[in-house]
Amino acid sequence: MAKILIVDDDPDFVEATRMTLEANGYQVISAGSGDEGLAKVKAEAPDLVILDVIMSSVLDGLSMSQRMQENPEHKRIPILMVTSIANTDYAALFPTDEYISIDGFLSKPVPPAVLLQRVAELLGR
Repeated sequence: MAKILIVDDDPDFVEATRMTLEANGYQVISAGSGDEGLAKVKAEAPDLVILDVIMSSVLDGLSMSQRMQENPEHKRIPILMVTSIANTDYAALFPTDEYISIDGFLSKPVPPAVLLQRVAELLGR
């Protein structure tokens, strides 16, 4: 059973995503910030991270993904960024001219079927 870490400060998104993933056989853990997410990555060794961008700071999720890339053990873990930043005043802050260390990107709201398809692709299923 693949273990998925959801890092998002929106409890409604976390719960809805957890229900979708668990109903499809995935084990789910969660964190509400980039710092908490990094601690869970170290402690739980997830197979995939679903990561929001805007949490305790505007680009908290982006910072977490960059910090994961600095650790050889965490660099191998695929990251699916799921965010609504494109629909906010912060959209211009999201870098589009540099390499971003993620493996997939979805804009909220995400239909469950689309989420499950991307998760399966990133886990090689």
